[in-house]
Amino acid sequence: MARYTQAKCKLCRREGQKLFLKGDRCYTDKCAYEKRPYAPGHSGRMRKKMSDYAIQLREKQKVRRMYGVLEGQFRKYYERADAMKGVTGHNLLFLLERRLDNVIYRLGFANSRDQARQMVRHGMFVMNGRRVSIPSMMVKPGDAIEVREESRKVPVIMEAQEVIARRGCPEWLESDGANFKGTVKALPSREDIQFPINEQLIVELYSK
Repeated sequence: MARYTQAKCKLCRREGQKLFLKGDRCYTDKCAYEKRPYAPGHSGRMRKKMSDYAIQLREKQKVRRMYGVLEGQFRKYYERADAMKGVTGHNLLFLLERRLDNVIYRLGFANSRDQARQMVRHGMFVMNGRRVSIPSMMVKPGDAIEVREESRKVPVIMEAQEVIARRGCPEWLESDGANFKGTVKALPSREDIQFPINEQLIVELYSK
């Protein structure tokens, strides 16, 4: 599967804000966006007037890169969101939030969504008593997620537990870090997504 393999900090600089793709590093002075808050490349410092289409495209790319999904996957999420009842933009964000890799990141068992995705693929988690290995699985209220016994001493999990206090755990989830467990209490709401996202721009882009 095609994945972005270059420096992740370039993505934050390209989108003009932190996407928190490098875990704890994003909260320190080592963050590349803090040092160079402009787009990469020779013309990165130049001010450019963006068209409406460019603004919509950048918003879509920002959200897609933040959640770590490919273009084809993202379009399928949009089509699914559009077919659901309610506000399409909100539905899209809810589907992305309910991905298993995102939930594990939100619960504080990984420093980033990318790291969470890799850990899920390696079978380091159990959901409702069954081992899971598909990062795109959709969680639902009542689901119980737990780190497998043999994976609890993995350094990255221990580090992530120390960092979660900086970003907090959303209200729709309940994290029990001491026992390496987490529970999905409810479906996410728009208020649970604090990151600055204008989902209406994405809807306008795909509606053309």
